[in-house]
Amino acid sequence: MHQWNETIAAIATAPGAGGVGIVRLSGPAALAIARTISARRALRARHAHYARFRDADGSVLDDGLVLAFPGPASYTGEDVVELQAHGSPVVLQQLLARCRALGARLARPGEFSERAFLNGRLDLAQAEAVADLIAAGDVRAARAARRALDGVFSARCEAMAAELLHLRVHVEAMIDFSDEPIDGLGGDEVARRMEALSVSLAQLLVEAEQGRRLRDGLHAVIIGPPNAGKSSLLNALAGIDRAIVTDIAGTTRDLLHETLRIGGVELTLVDTAGLRPEGDAIEREGMRRARAELARADLALVVLDGRAADAGWMQVADAVADVGDRIIVHNKADLLAPGTATAPDDVLQVSAHTGAGLHALRAALQARLGGDPLAGEGAFTARQRHVDALRDAAAAVEDARGTLAAQHLELTAEALRIAQDAIGAITGQVLADDLLGHIFSSFCIGK
Repeated sequence: MHQWNETIAAIATAPGAGGVGIVRLSGPAALAIARTISARRALRARHAHYARFRDADGSVLDDGLVLAFPGPASYTGEDVVELQAHGSPVVLQQLLARCRALGARLARPGEFSERAFLNGRLDLAQAEAVADLIAAGDVRAARAARRALDGVFSARCEAMAAELLHLRVHVEAMIDFSDEPIDGLGGDEVARRMEALSVSLAQLLVEAEQGRRLRDGLHAVIIGPPNAGKSSLLNALAGIDRAIVTDIAGTTRDLLHETLRIGGVELTLVDTAGLRPEGDAIEREGMRRARAELARADLALVVLDGRAADAGWMQVADAVADVGDRIIVHNKADLLAPGTATAPDDVLQVSAHTGAGLHALRAALQARLGGDPLAGEGAFTARQRHVDALRDAAAAVEDARGTLAAQHLELTAEALRIAQDAIGAITGQVLADDLLGHIFSSFCIGK
């Protein structure tokens, strides 16, 4: 267990007035500070004590409850105390000031959870799930964060790390007998287990990406040639006249962001300037920004005028070539000549003007966001760093499979080590020096 000489304190409830407010302390002096403020000589563990909270001159600051959680059976693994008072910001600040006068210092953002991680009360993925649970925007996200906090994601990562360690040990043993045929050293079994691990990693990566989208939402960029109806489609999906719409090509010059929720998950739509070879200096800058936004998008919503879809596609094909996922929309279906309202199976035909086809488009977007909001009972929240780590691990396992087939056992062992380190970074078993500060600085103070 890590030991700290400092006791930290912070207001643990949200800013603003409320019925109840909590000041939390953690560290070696937490119990002594609480006894002084509450004028109680003893605090029974995990028992609510009524008390009058007193200032240095004996005046009463407020009355409320004191709860003591001696370490290591506490959230942080240290002695923890909660002072529950009335939720007046003035009263809570007075209590916090009294704690600091008695030797506590103000906690940094996320420091309580950081100490919980360093003391082994939570792994790193679980600690991050605490922040995700606090920030959850709906029931689905809250349940997914709760599952991550309960260790659903961590358990699967740990099982894979254990399998990687077992494979490393086996391969290292094979190196000691490298003058013998690999088949006689269990090489076929190692190859089979690596293949199974590769499949498991691919599945976990898909689920982690869904969890990342559930937490962060989806970043979708509306792209297409001028006058394809991109801004009209944004307005139709948002349900408001968010973007200016005219018949003049190049009306949209800058990026326009609109956030909406589909199936309980946040979707950020970005309307962009139409792409075409020509344009004035301002329009060319708008097109440059459109391409830059597209480079970091999860999804490209390619909007084409259904009356000239092939020509429109030629104008945007190069720009969307490297986007991992895209939905192609033929807009202005209401303007098509009778009998021509057809499109390929992988294309959605809509009319931003009449609303035709918008239901199918929303369903396609919801599928990208994680499918049926009533499904996914095993879903967990994840972060981009988790997804990146799983991709690194999957790539390393593929390298290991290739080098094993080529009988380069030293390279196989090294690739397996890289994969194990990547998985270990998710739960904090392997930790970059600056990772903790980056992660916990995004937490709220008091958690």
